[in-house]
Amino acid sequence: MMIAMGTERARIREELSSATYDLLVIGGGILGTSVTWMAAQAGLRVAMVDSGDFAGATSSASSKLVHGGLRYLQTGNVRLVAENHRERRALAADIAPHLVKPLTFLVPIYKGGPHGAAKLGAGVFLYSALSVFGDGMGKVITPQQAVSKVPALRTEGLRAAAVYGDHQMNDSRVAVMTVRAAVDAGAIVLNHAEVVGLRKTGGTVTGADLRDRLDGSEFGVSARLVLNATGPWVDHLRRMEDPDAAPSIRLSKGAHLVLRRHEPWKAALTTPIDKYRVSFAIPWEDHLLLGTTDEAYEGDPAEVRPTEADITQILDEAGHSVHEEQLKREDITYAFAGLRVLPGGPGQVAAAKRETVLSRGKGGMLSVAGGKWTTYRHIGRHVLDMLAHLPGRPLGDDLADILPAVPLPGLASPDAVAMRLWTDRERGARMDPLVARHLATHYGSIAFDLVRLIREDPALGERIHPDGPDIWAQAIYARDHEWAATVDDVVRRRTTLTVRGLDTPDVRARIAQLLGRAPLKP
Repeated sequence: MMIAMGTERARIREELSSATYDLLVIGGGILGTSVTWMAAQAGLRVAMVDSGDFAGATSSASSKLVHGGLRYLQTGNVRLVAENHRERRALAADIAPHLVKPLTFLVPIYKGGPHGAAKLGAGVFLYSALSVFGDGMGKVITPQQAVSKVPALRTEGLRAAAVYGDHQMNDSRVAVMTVRAAVDAGAIVLNHAEVVGLRKTGGTVTGADLRDRLDGSEFGVSARLVLNATGPWVDHLRRMEDPDAAPSIRLSKGAHLVLRRHEPWKAALTTPIDKYRVSFAIPWEDHLLLGTTDEAYEGDPAEVRPTEADITQILDEAGHSVHEEQLKREDITYAFAGLRVLPGGPGQVAAAKRETVLSRGKGGMLSVAGGKWTTYRHIGRHVLDMLAHLPGRPLGDDLADILPAVPLPGLASPDAVAMRLWTDRERGARMDPLVARHLATHYGSIAFDLVRLIREDPALGERIHPDGPDIWAQAIYARDHEWAATVDDVVRRRTTLTVRGLDTPDVRARIAQLLGRAPLKP
């Protein structure tokens, strides 16, 4: 297995080294994958590399929401909310209905809270109107109606609850599917490939020198244009281009907790903490996702971690609206933190605009940072349009029109896929309905590729851990078709083992054996 994996990576390195690309994208997070996907659709010869796994840092540390941004109405940014809604509904209806699902949200209104029922009622009505009432009409409901949707809702002082609709996703799975879409469109990609230097020709950046972090191999990539999409590391790469480059961004840390859920929830909670901040409590992957924090961060991006203070803050803020029985520390299965990339400047990070930062260095490298999952396709198109109109036209006249609304791989109705998996007669036995539903909502029609693996080896249909729905076919598929090269690639971002607290030493050891290697060392 290790030989096969190494051979494939060697083939990709050779392909990257032997051609000159129109565009080299450094960084495989939200922005990098989106631009790579759009550029490949537009007919460019594009390559993408990442020093870690695809969406392995900030882009897999989100609140798992595809949303219009209710809180943006607080600042009067109605146009932004409308734009977000358009992208949200496109993802849910045309691009990834197998990965993005609708979710009802409640905003509990308590006596003495920062917002009253009239204000929140008007807010959720406007919010739903901006989505052309595609998710129903925002309204205010009684405490009794709210508790029927969220059994763990704290009722002391509860006056009412405002209701609105949004969507959620598993960000890691959306990222992997986007990378796959880019490769299907012609892109060449490689993860765990670290940039150790930039190539320059006459002072212009024309590629990068890289080191494969899995085996230490060194290679280079030449390109007519280089895009720096390294997120929190964007200024690090800019200083490779120009040691005197001034900082362009600042960082804000956001932490989240995942807890075992004691009973089903029919809705999520958006709880106002003060005039601007909210706390989320979201049913996700059969668990409860809580967050988030928002504080300035100045350390090494690779070292960002949730602290004890973060955990205490998240539990305390969730306690504004969630019963303490649901907020026990022993129910925490996973804690994670990521970094928001914000424009440089003064003021508190919580009040900073979540906008995309674009700049071009003295060597011609374009750097982009910021953005959010909901609008990642829109940002990718915007960046590609900028590349097409750069002074000097480094991409020449090769840029074709971008195809509209190209869906992600696996497009299908999750309900239909789950039913077919459950009733699959060729396999000889019915699949566990929980496993069938899990595969349908994380792979769409690609789940049938996993079924073929199970037909060849029925042991691959067994659960990796008895307390979760992930099966061994997923690990094999991740290794052979989704660029999973390390244990963390599999347990954190190709399956839900880590978020469920099921990546035990035995599970990790068996996956390491399957991959043919020990866990990646820093």
